Amino acid sequence: MAVRRHQIEIPKLPDTVLAGFQDVPAAVASDAQDRGWAMQAAISPLAPTMRIVAQARTVDCMAADNSALHAAIALAESGQVIVCDAKGYVDNALFGGLLAKSSTERGLAGLVIDGAVRDCAEIIELGYPCYARAVTPRGPHKGFGGVIDGPVACGGLPVHPGDLIVADADGVTVVPFARAETVLEAANAILAKEARALETVANGGTLAEVYGVPDVEDIV
Repeated sequence: MAVRRHQIEIPKLPDTVLAGFQDVPAAVASDAQDRGWAMQAAISPLAPTMRIVAQARTVDCMAADNSALHAAIALAESGQVIVCDAKGYVDNALFGGLLAKSSTERGLAGLVIDGAVRDCAEIIELGYPCYARAVTPRGPHKGFGGVIDGPVACGGLPVHPGDLIVADADGVTVVPFARAETVLEAANAILAKEARALETVANGGTLAEVYGVPDVEDIV
């Protein structure tokens, strides 16, 4: 079966917005969206130092088959992150060292996959950001097809081409393209509040006071 591709133009965020998210943790990006839009906890980095702030290029793979992933990586532009719906299937790895090297050569920002990967030590040494549901040595099949540049489900969330991915040691947060500027504004407000909270603590106050935690009551 052939790999198919939606004929769409991937929307691009302003450079100022992308730059603004560089110092926003995934947790804050989630908090700025009513503590939502964080992928399931199983989607985690191969190493805690990994970090992604990039717009998504999406790929929908058949379970255990990575032919569409190969095609998506060949089509993706420098700076984009591949977000792959691998159906949560974890008994065959769809991504490994060879694809990581190819992705690095193409200047891609990383991979987020709802499935499994392999060659972890090689990927970590390469420094290629990779977030996956699982790790297994068993490789993939090819030839069953898939779809590129359409809406996908990854880690329990919908992801569309052009959506912003903010990922770090905590996991992955999705920022829908249309809300990126609003979420950035809210995230900056949260970071400013956190800075004020730390200043209060440094001056002898408590986080309970800052965040309005009710007084402790005695049990009688």
